[in-house]
Amino acid sequence: MAKQYRNQKFIEHITKKIEEIRFLKNIVHEDIADRTGFTLKQVWSILNGKNNFSISTLEAIANALEVHPKELLDFDFELAKQSPTRKERKGK
Repeated sequence: MAKQYRNQKFIEHITKKIEEIRFLKNIVHEDIADRTGFTLKQVWSILNGKNNFSISTLEAIANALEVHPKELLDFDFELAKQSPTRKERKGK
């Protein structure tokens, strides 16, 4: 079975944005739990970067914070260098 992909640095960028917005709006972990239906333990795990959360979870957190999900992804990061595509390798 293939290993699940996890980019901890990327997760930490997102959780930092969540924390920034949460503090600006005076939203506590319990509010996020109430608004998402997640348990407080799940919220803690997500906000502390312990969870490789899904797009649906990201959307639920954005709704709880009353922001568009794209605001949680608004940060700078470096893209990894990728190998050439198959077409590029074949010279097409």
